[in-house]
Amino acid sequence: MRNTPASVLLEIHTHVLAGMLNVPSHFARWAAVAADDDHPDADLSEELFHAYLVNGDEPLRALWSRHLTAWDFAEDAQWAPGTPARTDARRAAVYERLRFGSDLRKALDDAVPVAKVPGPTVITRDFTPWYTPERAAARSFYWTSYEQKLRAKGWSDAAIASLDEASRAVVERLTDPEQPTARQAKGLVVGYVQSGKTANFTGVTAKAIDAGYRLVIVLGGTLNLLRAQTQRRLDMELVGQENILRGADIADLDSLVGMDYVGDDEDWDDFVQHGALPSVLGAFDIERLTTRDKDYISLAQGIRALQFEKREPTRPLHDPANLHHAAARILVVKKNKSVLTKLVKDLKQIHGLLGELPALIIDDESDQASVNTLDPKKWEQGSTERTAINGLLSHLLKLLPRAQYVGYTATPFANVFVDPGDDEDIFPSDFLISLPRPSGYMGAQDFHDLDLAIPRDERSFANSQEKAHIRDIYESTGDRLQEAMDAFVLSGALKLYRADHGVDDGPFRHHTMLVHQSVRKDDHAELALRINSMWHQAGYSSAVGHERLAGLWTSDFSAVSEARASDLPAPTSYEDLRPYVNAARQRIGSGGQPVVVVNGDSDRYFDQLDLDFDRTPHVWKILVGGTKLSRGFTVEGLTITYYRRTTQQGDTLMQMGRWFGFRPGYRDLVRLYIGREEPFGRNRYADLYEAYEAICRDEETFREQLAQYAAVVDGQPQITPMQVPPLVAQHLPWIRPSARNKMFNAELVEIRSPGRPIEPASYPLSNAALKRNTERWRPLLDSLSAVPASFSNPPDHSSSLTRTFEALTGTVPHSDLLSVLAQLEWERPGHFDPHLTYLSQLDGTLAKVDDWLLLSPRLATTTRTEARVLGSLPLSLVRRNRQDGKASFGRIASVEHRMAAQRLIDAAHSPAETRPDGSAGIGPTTGVALLYAVAVGRSHTDVQAVVRNGSADPAKIVMAFTLIPPTSAVSADRRLVRFRAKDSRHMHDATIPVSSP
Repeated sequence: MRNTPASVLLEIHTHVLAGMLNVPSHFARWAAVAADDDHPDADLSEELFHAYLVNGDEPLRALWSRHLTAWDFAEDAQWAPGTPARTDARRAAVYERLRFGSDLRKALDDAVPVAKVPGPTVITRDFTPWYTPERAAARSFYWTSYEQKLRAKGWSDAAIASLDEASRAVVERLTDPEQPTARQAKGLVVGYVQSGKTANFTGVTAKAIDAGYRLVIVLGGTLNLLRAQTQRRLDMELVGQENILRGADIADLDSLVGMDYVGDDEDWDDFVQHGALPSVLGAFDIERLTTRDKDYISLAQGIRALQFEKREPTRPLHDPANLHHAAARILVVKKNKSVLTKLVKDLKQIHGLLGELPALIIDDESDQASVNTLDPKKWEQGSTERTAINGLLSHLLKLLPRAQYVGYTATPFANVFVDPGDDEDIFPSDFLISLPRPSGYMGAQDFHDLDLAIPRDERSFANSQEKAHIRDIYESTGDRLQEAMDAFVLSGALKLYRADHGVDDGPFRHHTMLVHQSVRKDDHAELALRINSMWHQAGYSSAVGHERLAGLWTSDFSAVSEARASDLPAPTSYEDLRPYVNAARQRIGSGGQPVVVVNGDSDRYFDQLDLDFDRTPHVWKILVGGTKLSRGFTVEGLTITYYRRTTQQGDTLMQMGRWFGFRPGYRDLVRLYIGREEPFGRNRYADLYEAYEAICRDEETFREQLAQYAAVVDGQPQITPMQVPPLVAQHLPWIRPSARNKMFNAELVEIRSPGRPIEPASYPLSNAALKRNTERWRPLLDSLSAVPASFSNPPDHSSSLTRTFEALTGTVPHSDLLSVLAQLEWERPGHFDPHLTYLSQLDGTLAKVDDWLLLSPRLATTTRTEARVLGSLPLSLVRRNRQDGKASFGRIASVEHRMAAQRLIDAAHSPAETRPDGSAGIGPTTGVALLYAVAVGRSHTDVQAVVRNGSADPAKIVMAFTLIPPTSAVSADRRLVRFRAKDSRHMHDATIPVSSP
């Protein structure tokens, strides 16, 4: 190949960047040395480099993308002190070390923008660092191979760097496999539903075996279909062809008889290829003790398959002289009593070796089957009784003293409630890692308008997730099942249209609709029969059918796609789409059966379904089912969901969200038809959409608090995994975080909230208690001015309108407010105590707060009902719903009011900024209290019912509040929580103090 200026430049840059060894330094000086021998006359000017970048030289851009991204993501980069990863400051430090000029910097920023994505959140206890960058780089055969595979699949440099970072965070908290002393570590990795957790534990496995772990046991679900999916994924992306073939000649058909994948898997050519057996290349081989079609069975030749040869027989296996020459064993097994019993039996036969064997146990969906759910109150005195799978896991951990246990789940609450005092159980005592939300992922937030300030009548397909993706099902308006099926056909046609007009059709290989309405199998059969009949009567090839689809395309899909996917090809009219409708209809109805029922319990049942998305070329079907569709079973190509089944457990409800996941090329086509409660209805379990919003808030609150407390203070973690249970939130009283038999009791002592809202919700139900609370607030109401002040919120990115409201204001001393708060009664005793403990220290003990600005917001004139409260100034009554008699409200402060209060707090600590409301500016030692006179009810009539002769009945209103302390209201140690928890080591103690401020 002739050397062109571009190829010469690429060659020089490649050598230079490789030679820097991950530390950026003076680029021009390195380039001059690199060019001196082979290309002494090469043009190394920044001008030429800049020109190639601007003109889109892809190889050069790709090279710099990999290296800039690696430097951007580097944690604790000693060559760029004080610059956090994935920030403009870090990138600027890189450029300074490279000595690049401003024009070249701008061109590189345009070509490779800084990926400002969050890193993993790590809650950990102290550990001994061992997995250094130098050690990771020294042995990285399988990680490098996996990284190259992901790049070939189209993963971006930022996505790979993010996975690298997150998987490293897990591996570095395992025990050093080479260390002489045996030690187990237990951890939990929390992802999102359908978010690619398998990619993380594949990366963890790659790095762990590179580092020296020689037995990997992956618990891959409760069905062989799920286990086989995990096995295939690991075989394809990590194990590779050579390890699968075990040296067999792929051209010798006789030697391939019985081999996995060869000849019957259309993706065989996409399996990782190492070039030769890894042991021939100076690495080590991977031996599979399970295959795609066979779970673990008692080994035909005894335990010899689990025996490891030692190069130095007098040294233990974990000695580096032996460890890095031994093959690794991988098993992917079901969470099945029979299978795990066979494995335990075989391991028992090699007693001496087990104490030397570094092992890794990865538990996928670790909150399912793995948790011990037996009631401790029913155990025999002095004993621990376990469920079958939990008992076998405990046995494995006892047999393997060097085993590390890592659970993976999207719903962590059951795991964090495991008894931390039971050393033989799976409580994640060493670390809990929350993975960042992946780019391109559609989760609960993408289907809800959480805290969206835009009024409902101003929301559109462009600015509202709900309007774009949610289609409500009310009893009074019909079941909309035909419309959902029409949407399935129409979205399939649009996929085919896009594939025919230049869009990669890989994501369109499968196209599915999920109908999830009941857990009863009889209901599934009846519903499937009905859908099948509807399909054959829908007239998709008739004029009537096309007219119906044309109307749905015009009113829904065309408008949403124009607002959210204008960069994708779109038909100009339904007539352009019509041929693709016919093609979609034929695919869905192939074989005369558009509907598949998925509700079996056995492997045999799933085998006959022919629903293996990996091995079936195209699955275009409507799936009807219940529990089996709500966990583990990945529904590929899911575009339309019809969902009307509920539960009272938050983790189960979230796992039912099969519509979460990645939807490349068809994100705008996703529709969720979901059951809703009638306006002012009384069936609290009917509104599934509200339930999902609540558990979405639960999940995000949990993740936010983990992130808040993950920061290390004075070299020590603020909290450890044992102290995580109190962070679990619950926004709807009828949806528990997890099943009762999985919940561990923990109690917060203190929550510190500097600059953050405090909003209690468990107000009394008793009229007498409400009246007493109102009387306690009465003295502070005299501080309110009769002249309202005006507050405003500037427009956000989705609206050009400035939003304003009025409020009565007054200032009260901190001691006066604290006196009122200390006397308040709550429906749930102790509900406010952790916050009160914090607030009581703001008299100078912890920090100094002088006073509080009270805001009593006024509603818009058209919806305002005013009333005096025990002779106060007229207050604007607000309506809030207790959700059918439960103590907790969903939210007290409105978004507009809370935003304005937060801006006051933020501005008080930013002297350079202009205060948002000059008439009501506050100082750095003043907090803001939003105070509401709440009338409980679902309609305006309910509000008016508590007023008589201009006065509100103090026994029928709730004096509710939201407090935002000053940002400075925190101690020098910056700790944010104190709490206590019960565990089995202190069964007879009422409370156990865990830490002190």
